[in-house]
Amino acid sequence: MMSEPIQLNGRQIETHQLDLRQLEDGRRHLSCDFKVTSEVYHDIAVLLYEMNFRVTLPAKDQEFDAAISNYFTDTTNLYKDNEVADYHLELTELASN
Repeated sequence: MMSEPIQLNGRQIETHQLDLRQLEDGRRHLSCDFKVTSEVYHDIAVLLYEMNFRVTLPAKDQEFDAAISNYFTDTTNLYKDNEVADYHLELTELASN
């Protein structure tokens, strides 16, 4: 587990925990935690509604297509100023055709 930036569809997110592993079928599974402030809440919510992502891990020189397999947050309403929420996101690589 480590901390590093990731990109989802070109949007950079600074993670404070990241775990990348390979599943038995060879696909990659990414698990990460990150903070979301009230200032970027709307943009992150819209991004996550896309459900499917081009994932880029610059520090690992990896890029792949993935979909959300698990996601949760401790706060669902960040419309008040200066609020911060913890987000947990898990992405599973899409099977190649």
